[in-house]
Amino acid sequence: MIDILPIRTQRTTASRLTDLDPANLEFGKVYSDHMFAVDYHNGEWQEAQIVPYGDMAVSPANSALHYGQSIFEGMKAYHQNDGGVALFRPLDNWARLNASADRMCMPNISEELLMQGLSELIRIDSAWVPTSEGSSLYIRPFMFATDGFIGVRPSESYRFMIFTCPVGLYYNKPLRVRFEQKYVRSAEGGAGYAKAAGNYGGAMYPTKLAQKEGYNQLIWTDATEHQYVEESGTMNAIFVIDGRVVTPALSTSILDGVTRRSVLQLARDMGIPVEERKVSSREIMEALAAGKLEEAFGAGTAATIAPIATIGYEGNDYDLPKVGPNAFSKRVGAALDAIRSGEGADVHNWMVRL
Repeated sequence: MIDILPIRTQRTTASRLTDLDPANLEFGKVYSDHMFAVDYHNGEWQEAQIVPYGDMAVSPANSALHYGQSIFEGMKAYHQNDGGVALFRPLDNWARLNASADRMCMPNISEELLMQGLSELIRIDSAWVPTSEGSSLYIRPFMFATDGFIGVRPSESYRFMIFTCPVGLYYNKPLRVRFEQKYVRSAEGGAGYAKAAGNYGGAMYPTKLAQKEGYNQLIWTDATEHQYVEESGTMNAIFVIDGRVVTPALSTSILDGVTRRSVLQLARDMGIPVEERKVSSREIMEALAAGKLEEAFGAGTAATIAPIATIGYEGNDYDLPKVGPNAFSKRVGAALDAIRSGEGADVHNWMVRL
């Protein structure tokens, strides 16, 4: 790997690893010992560094806080059966990070800088990679504007960082969701395809309303007709209808999920027809009534495969059929687990060993 920038490393003198309880990994609450950081000034990235995880100071006039120039990614590293560590499709995340950066008028990160910093960070904190079934090391790369300036324009300075946290399962039971047909996550021509912080902030209020009604998440619909499925919570939505895997086609309002890509490729590998197209709430409910909706689930980095048990539609709840061990979601989840752990054949070269 080419060294684009030297990485200055300061190791912690007080590791928190002994405080980790591998049997009780709450998602996103425990952070590894170190973090990677590099600043962008004068049109170029400066000296990169790895330092102990901790707070940082920003100006009260920080333009990311006022104008929302903030993007992130979600990735995972997995313990391998032979004791090593490997990343799942990191270059897909790198490409999406830069697509988000372009949309938000932020500088790109080179492949070498991302992979060099990420590899060194995980090497230093390799003891934090959990080994229990269903666990992984969640990786959060993010970038934000750092100008101390009050004025609506792209920042001239930025910080790119990576921190990690050992995690277990995001959801431990099938989900209750409902179609959202009033509020909108994103519209065509917006920034919904980017992993921009504001997309998630705007989604919190309607999600909170749904949770008060007893649902875990929403199925977002389009901004024009409120009928066509977009995403499910923070995941891509996938359905199995009459033996076919059906998912909304990508657009400027739908995130190009890495797990989504993987699920669809594995479906094709299994010989299952895949349809990427418009799919309406009405079609889903008619398929359920006709006994043709076999499965529904969300797919994302955090949750991987999150089965949906109940869908709320126009004030009523509808239970989906219980899925058996041979259901597609079960098989594709097991296939992903096998690839990520090194047990299964990685025919598409998705794993990058560190």
